[in-house]
Amino acid sequence: MLYLLLSPFTDQFQLLNVLNYLTFRTGAALMTAFVIALIIGKPFIGWLRKQGSQPIRDDGPEGHLLTKAGTPTMGGFIILVSILASTLIWGDLSNPYLWVVLFVTAAFGGIGFIDDWRKVSEKSHKGLSGKGKLVLQFSVAFFAVLWMVQLLDGAPGTPDNFATSVAVPFFKDLLIPLSFAFYLFGMVVIVGASNAVNLTDGLDGLAIVPVMIAAGSFGFIAYFVGSTVYADYLFLNFTPGTGELAVICGAIIGSGLGFLWFNAPPAMVFMGDTGSLALGGAIGAIAVAVKHEIVLVIIGGLFVLEAVSVFVQVFSFKVFGKRVFKMAPIHHHFEKQGWAEPTIVIRFWIIAFVLALIGLSTLKLR
Repeated sequence: MLYLLLSPFTDQFQLLNVLNYLTFRTGAALMTAFVIALIIGKPFIGWLRKQGSQPIRDDGPEGHLLTKAGTPTMGGFIILVSILASTLIWGDLSNPYLWVVLFVTAAFGGIGFIDDWRKVSEKSHKGLSGKGKLVLQFSVAFFAVLWMVQLLDGAPGTPDNFATSVAVPFFKDLLIPLSFAFYLFGMVVIVGASNAVNLTDGLDGLAIVPVMIAAGSFGFIAYFVGSTVYADYLFLNFTPGTGELAVICGAIIGSGLGFLWFNAPPAMVFMGDTGSLALGGAIGAIAVAVKHEIVLVIIGGLFVLEAVSVFVQVFSFKVFGKRVFKMAPIHHHFEKQGWAEPTIVIRFWIIAFVLALIGLSTLKLR
């Protein structure tokens, strides 16, 4: 908003020229989201406490019934408001990619909010049905992928059929054309990322820091692939217009820092599905927009590990009648083994950081 309002006056007022720099607006979005989260966090948490808390599952780790009971959920609303507000303030609102990702973020956050609200109001941990959530998520993801394909299809400086192809990391020009199958692929990436983050959100601070790490990584990727200069230098596929997504990545980091202020152990609030579904959906949509879907599997490897642990556990129990882990997702397995919660959280943060470095290395190793 500020960019569109003030950019016409950059010639008359030299100070306003900083608005033309994407790096400045990304940093400003980060700080703005951080401040907004801090301002609205405490009063919103107070309001949530009056609404009651989501019941803690009695089949979870033993300590959770004692330490987590009574902690309000839906704290992801703090994140959602911070991201949307700061992006609208500092983003170039004429950029369609900005609106695609904001659409996914808000819609997935809305789905999560309905789910969380039902859990709180009905004093149950069930919420929306799994099938119902997936139908809504895939519907949103379909429109988002369709929108992004139309934006990139035939864009200047891009290869033929680039919009419906998948770029392979570590190779300069290797593209896998998927044609119409790309729509399903993109939908799976967005919905899969959303639910993987949701599964990771099980311990205080466990999900939000890896999300910030992933957002920072994709902020760099968006900045590079959206620039002809950096894309040519790094042998990346130029995706015009996606550089502006760095602003959203900055907003995600800032909102995450603000939320972590209240979510650090012992947590004053949980993000709930409102936050986890929105954040995962946003990261997934950004990955599809910048054509780095496979790199998301590396950078978001921690989320993949959590999701795979659930899949393996369910498959093994249904087919063989045996559990591979003491409890899934895998962070609960380590709890059952006696690991302290801070130990699990910090070690998982380290893993997320290392995986992000490996993912970013794909930009240069070509």
